[in-house]
Amino acid sequence: MPLTRRAKQGLAAALAAGSVLTAFAVTAPAEAGTSSAGTNVEGSPVTCTSHRPGLADRLERDIATALHGHGKASALALYDRNTATSCTFRASTAFDSASVVKVTILGALLRQVEEQHRHLTSREVDLTTAMITKSDNAATNALWHQLGHAGIQHFLDLAGMRDTVPGPNRTWGRTQITAGDQVTLLRLLTSDNPVLGERSRAYALRLMNRVVPDQRWGTPAGAPGTATVHVKNGWLPLSTNGWRVHSVGVFTGGGHDYGMAVLSHGNRTMENGVTTVEGVARAINRDLNLPKAA
Repeated sequence: MPLTRRAKQGLAAALAAGSVLTAFAVTAPAEAGTSSAGTNVEGSPVTCTSHRPGLADRLERDIATALHGHGKASALALYDRNTATSCTFRASTAFDSASVVKVTILGALLRQVEEQHRHLTSREVDLTTAMITKSDNAATNALWHQLGHAGIQHFLDLAGMRDTVPGPNRTWGRTQITAGDQVTLLRLLTSDNPVLGERSRAYALRLMNRVVPDQRWGTPAGAPGTATVHVKNGWLPLSTNGWRVHSVGVFTGGGHDYGMAVLSHGNRTMENGVTTVEGVARAINRDLNLPKAA
């Protein structure tokens, strides 16, 4: 799905600047059933498991095809609770976060609010809404400063996001993330857990569902019309490794219960990165939603 002129203008104008509960592991459960040995892409395996016969092999093959030519600069992780499916590709490789870290910042704030036994203030509602729905950097700066490194790290520890390293000082966009940790966060937002309560999870998902049209590219590509889409994207050009273009999304309602994170860098342009991410997303959305007989 090519970007519209309006979307290109909007995206180009919005460049990113830039234990008590530790035993609770928000990670993919061990899964029995159909499994495959993995399909290599430029030396790295795409590895999937699934309880649905044939799905793991199909996903591995189609993801590998979508990543052809981009394997050394991309990563992904996904889960589908309905079919007990999970896939990984370079899921522990670190990337500069760009704006996808804003979901982590939101999670850290919501956890802090719960621990303080209070509601979000009107200011926090305004800031979180701007940060997620419009990817507003000034709002993100304010919340990053309010939480501080300790507040962010506290949430990461509780969430089990052990490979995520907050960016130094005010450079939240240089936070080191992995596709695996991003899917850990998506699982956390979509299931009962002791880290974020039901009210907090619903609030986060509601904001991710209200992202402005110009920023709804990426993982929603090819999503079924019956699904409620929750997305957050990130894009950041730097002198090394070119454009970072990432997308995380979860798909709920209508019998859907899955999520994915697709990360990339080394893109010559932002449009190149969006094309790569959406190619992978289309393959995943298609395969997960094929009729059972297929």
